[in-house]
Amino acid sequence: MTAEFYRQLSPTCGLRVSPLALGAITLGGTHGMEHFGHVQAPEAADLLATAQEAGINMVDVANYYSTGDAEEILGQALGSSREFDSLMVTSKVRMVVGPGPNDGGQSRWHILDQVDRSLRSLGRDHLDLYYLHEWDGQTPLEESLGTMDSLVRSGKIRYYGVSNFTSWQLMKALMVCDRHGFIRPVSQQIYYTPQAREAEYEMIPAAIDQGIGTQVWSPLAMGLLTGKYRRGSRPRQGTRMSDGDGSDVRIQDWENLYTMVNALDEIARRHGVPIAAVDLAWLLARPGVTNLAVGARNTDQLKASLEALSLELDDEDIAAISRVSPLRVRYPFWHQADLASDRLSEADRDIIATTAAQL
Repeated sequence: MTAEFYRQLSPTCGLRVSPLALGAITLGGTHGMEHFGHVQAPEAADLLATAQEAGINMVDVANYYSTGDAEEILGQALGSSREFDSLMVTSKVRMVVGPGPNDGGQSRWHILDQVDRSLRSLGRDHLDLYYLHEWDGQTPLEESLGTMDSLVRSGKIRYYGVSNFTSWQLMKALMVCDRHGFIRPVSQQIYYTPQAREAEYEMIPAAIDQGIGTQVWSPLAMGLLTGKYRRGSRPRQGTRMSDGDGSDVRIQDWENLYTMVNALDEIARRHGVPIAAVDLAWLLARPGVTNLAVGARNTDQLKASLEALSLELDDEDIAAISRVSPLRVRYPFWHQADLASDRLSEADRDIIATTAAQL
């Protein structure tokens, strides 16, 4: 792949990453995560090879996935070929992964314990990107971020980010880093789809303003936006959403989701690509989005997602998707659109300009 194919992770770091990262949540399928998949090491190696052939240079996993089994399986797959040595690996820490009182959270004890466990499981001497997986309102940020700073300086991790933080939590973390001279996080990992656009209100504008990259998890809404599920038919037994309630991604409006699938399907038919590719291409064109972590149970699913890399949506396509799931005009955005649209920053521009156009 040419250098232009890759994207800078954020304006504040020089790391270049592929538009798609291979998500490893489908590996293992144990300890309550059976509905995500049961990919084992041989199949995982096939996924890695397919992804790498397409130019993918990053794999995304977490210590929480199958309570460590996903990291173990990924480590076995990575070790099966020297060609995988160039793949970057990102993992995460924060979730509860054991019965002990310190087996969760962002304490120094837990972070240091888990980074060593992750490295052993993955067979690596460092992590390329390490996320604080979730907010911890009881551990001082000075402790958590000071630990991440020390891990970067020691070489155990190259970069770090935050995941599932609100915009004020992200800003507080950055303030703590600046106050104490800690190395700053360079990216955030968040949930964002054409049907779930809440991140556009403040999470993405805050990241743009602060030079933080945005990596999207579950950009296909745990498979709900691939076209497998249509109006009148809920997910089948054995699929990720077999309970039919969308609880993993909190689907609140099933009718709108099915309408979105239909809209994506029309665009996919026009371009001759899978529905998943349209969804992913829309996200890759959104302001502030660096890349997307895409999971797959087999190479066919992965290849459908990879078609997004060569798909360019036109203005008509983008407008059709936006019409189906428009961003509701909330305060203070409508007030700023009315009275402050003469002085927009890059971070303001997308949400305020969109709001102003709706008024």
